[in-house]
Amino acid sequence: MAEVVKMPKMSDTMTEGVIAKWHKKVGDKVKSGDVLAEVETDKATMDFESYQDGTLLYIGVQEGSAVPVDQVIAVLGKEGEDYKAALDAAGSGDAPKEAATEAAPAPQPSADTSKPAAPAVDLSSIPATVIRMPLLSDTMTEGTIEKWNFKVGDKVKSDDSLADVATDKATMEVVGYEEGTLLYIGVKEGEAAKVNDIIAIVGKEGTDITPLLNAPADGAPAATADASPNAAPVAAKEEAAAPSDSTGSPEDDSRVKASPLARKIAKDKGINLNDVKGSAEGGRIVKKDVEEYTPAAKPAAAPAESASAPAAKAAAPITLPTVLGEERFTEKPVTQMRKTIGKRLSESLFTAPHFYVTMSIDMDASIAARTKINEVAPVKISFNDFVVKACAVALKQHPAINSAWLGDKIRVNEHVNIGVAVAVDEGLLVPVIKFADSKSLSHLSVEVKEFAKKAKDKKLQPNEMEGSTFTISNLGMFGVDEFTAIINTPNAAILAVSGIQQVPVVKNGAVVPGNVMKVTLSSDHRVVDGASAAAFLLTLKSLLEEPVRLLI
Repeated sequence: MAEVVKMPKMSDTMTEGVIAKWHKKVGDKVKSGDVLAEVETDKATMDFESYQDGTLLYIGVQEGSAVPVDQVIAVLGKEGEDYKAALDAAGSGDAPKEAATEAAPAPQPSADTSKPAAPAVDLSSIPATVIRMPLLSDTMTEGTIEKWNFKVGDKVKSDDSLADVATDKATMEVVGYEEGTLLYIGVKEGEAAKVNDIIAIVGKEGTDITPLLNAPADGAPAATADASPNAAPVAAKEEAAAPSDSTGSPEDDSRVKASPLARKIAKDKGINLNDVKGSAEGGRIVKKDVEEYTPAAKPAAAPAESASAPAAKAAAPITLPTVLGEERFTEKPVTQMRKTIGKRLSESLFTAPHFYVTMSIDMDASIAARTKINEVAPVKISFNDFVVKACAVALKQHPAINSAWLGDKIRVNEHVNIGVAVAVDEGLLVPVIKFADSKSLSHLSVEVKEFAKKAKDKKLQPNEMEGSTFTISNLGMFGVDEFTAIINTPNAAILAVSGIQQVPVVKNGAVVPGNVMKVTLSSDHRVVDGASAAAFLLTLKSLLEEPVRLLI
């Protein structure tokens, strides 16, 4: 029973493929593993191998044409079998494509009655092969011919480099994989050609190539019955030849008949194609042959050469092991909290024009003060408590930082409510310390600890996360050197606090060990100017470098 062959999905982003070349024609016998066609995807040109035996009864797509994934491109079955039922069952039995691929089609009258229809020409009977601009990188749309290595009339071999082509990534060699005479050059040196444009024709000397040049742009690049694949990249000139673990060098297998995909896999695995037996027509090596190839046991190593032998000969070739792995991932739905965080932060970053001011603060005095305070304080005071208290005092002196952008007006807050960012498993919560400027260090310490526990226990109430006029994000406990934070709108600013680093500092003209903490203020430029941000940080710096002022 006839079976349809559909365009496969050859990459995770592929939506359609272009038939770069058919390796079989209607009526040919096909075995499982034979390469039916070369398919150009969004990432590379790949061999499409048959997974069944039979006769090729129908080809539904011309070379150079694009086909959506899962659309019928051919039908395989028994010789003489009626394939139209299989096409009808697949919903792909359109007459125009059948007419283009069935044997001896009747010429159709042209839609333009003012001109006689051009007689059909069997391009496959012309002993010449069209060389097209190959796709040499996944982002390439055109290539520039930097140099032709042959001129029209020259004899070329199948492994000759016809030209050097400059792509968007590198200069690469283009090999025609055809033997014959260079009959035509379509692009001059220094000129660009789009991918799949004709750049040359190789064939039998004296061949009339006019029908090939006059063929439709989406027509097939002509090929002889035993033509090998169309032009393909050899290697970037900047790269060295890959090492091989076989007895011959990689160049030794350049004349072996193999598909481009099989050749690439062999190169990646360090396999010499001379050692591989091809299962396709004419002994051609395909993907399956390379993947199933098992290298024979190597002969015992030859005795070491004498000390007088050149060092280059004595050096053993480097063999890289084949690394096999499995791509794995886990997906989980986005929580409502994460959705809200993403929405709020995106709106803030892409709406509020952020600018950043960083300042280093000498924390020696704060370290000494914290040690003395914790000797008598009812609760343990942290450096974060010092920062919260210092920000609260500084905000009273710099009301522009304690402001909010409300669209048609700017609100300058006279009260100080500081949001303290707390990391939880699901994201980030910002409980608010109300009237922070009026609270002592001990009071602030207790309140911050309570809010942090509530956040981790998921017991924070909405009213405890509302009404901030300024926000602090502290990553100092993770040893972070420096970072920037996104403003918690409608606040006009947020302070990013880094860890205290022990670094050399200059004091009284001498280099001595010091404890430095970097802070970065992210500000909304619609509300805060650079000078205002710098003045706020100077006040904050003076308070932390002379912490006794926090107690006044």
